[in-house]
Amino acid sequence: MYRYKQRLILTATAALVPLAAACGTEEAGSSGAVSPEKPVTGVRWNIDSATVDGKTHRTKGDAHLTFDRKTGKVGGRLGCNHVNATATVRDGHITLGRPSTTRMMCDASLMDTERSLLRLFDNTLSYRIDHEILALTSENGDTLRAVADE
Repeated sequence: MYRYKQRLILTATAALVPLAAACGTEEAGSSGAVSPEKPVTGVRWNIDSATVDGKTHRTKGDAHLTFDRKTGKVGGRLGCNHVNATATVRDGHITLGRPSTTRMMCDASLMDTERSLLRLFDNTLSYRIDHEILALTSENGDTLRAVADE
């Protein structure tokens, strides 16, 4: 009976070690639980950069977007002006409507950032979330990279 218990323990340990190693790379939150991916909606996404026509533009100013599932809208700021549009989020895609913006004039670098970001509106984009990073990609390859606000 003793040898049977030893063999059972060794077999169970051999089965669990690979599982423990696979889970060992995930970071736990303060509660000890592994935190899930951020959702697209309900999170303020701080825009880090946009790649348009193969050229990456680092955003300047307070560029951010927040998608609201209940209202079906997106709102935020594109560096200079505030923006609002319809936004349908589903099945790995976001359909953005025609944007409405305030009409302030700002520094040329902020206006350049804004023009780059506006090209992504009135379009359907695919999205991917990798931990705290949201990547939106248009059909022609233009992309937006945003980081979840803490």
